[in-house]
Amino acid sequence: MAAALRERWPDAEVGMIPSGGGVFEVALDDTLLFSKKRLGRHAQPGEILRLIESAL
Repeated sequence: MAAALRERWPDAEVGMIPSGGGVFEVALDDTLLFSKKRLGRHAQPGEILRLIESAL
């Protein structure tokens, strides 16, 4: 995931924060874009990149 983000936006700062309990969340600045815990599912292929692109 981080590699795909860096490839698409090479100047962006990408931070990965380890968590437990099956939590996978993606935020842009202070805005939560995706939460596996809230949605109860994994992200679909390309979904995270599309969400970030829409938020920019």
